[in-house]
Amino acid sequence: MTYIPTWAGFLYLAVVLDAFSRKVVGWAMGEEMTANLVLAALNMALHTRNPESVIHHSDQGSQYTSLAFGQRCREMGVRPSMGTVGDAYDNAMAESFFATLECELLDRRSWRTKAEARTALFTWIEGWYNPRRLHSSLGYCSPMKYEEKYGANNDRATEHGLPTAAVGSSQAPTAAVDNPAPVNA
Repeated sequence: MTYIPTWAGFLYLAVVLDAFSRKVVGWAMGEEMTANLVLAALNMALHTRNPESVIHHSDQGSQYTSLAFGQRCREMGVRPSMGTVGDAYDNAMAESFFATLECELLDRRSWRTKAEARTALFTWIEGWYNPRRLHSSLGYCSPMKYEEKYGANNDRATEHGLPTAAVGSSQAPTAAVDNPAPVNA
C-alpha cells in the first residue's frame, strides 16, 4: 500500500500483483488505510483471476494482519505469506511496483483534487502499466503482452516452479473505492 498526496489530502492505493506476469490484477483507492481497502483490492484480484489456489504475499502491515483479511483469505482458499518486519527485500515485487509508480507518475506532478489523482492512477495502471510498460524480467514485454504470449495460467509457469496465480502486494471490478463497505462474513 502506498499513499498519493493531493492538495486535498492523501489517497491510499492498495494493489495485488500477479507474480507470473507482474500485472496489477486487483487494486483499490480510498481515503483511509484500512483492511477494507486491501480487501477491495484482493476481491478484485480474485474476481479477475478466479484462481484455484493462490499465495498472497505482503508486508506485516496492520491491514494484512487484520482478522477481516485473514478470514477472507481462509474463505477463498488464499494462503497468506508475510515477510519479516522491516525487510523490503521480502516484498521486492510490490516495492518495485511502487518505486516505478513514484518515479513515473507521482514524482512528476501534483493533483489539486482526489478525483484528479484517481483518474491519473486509473490511466497509469490500466492504460500504461498493464498494457504497455515493458519489463526486463518479462523479456521486455508488458504484463498483458506476456500473458498473451504465455498465458496467465500457463503450464510453463508450473514447469518452472512458478505459481501461476501468486500475488504480491505491499501494503472491485472498479478501481476507485472510497469508503468500502465493511466486509461481513
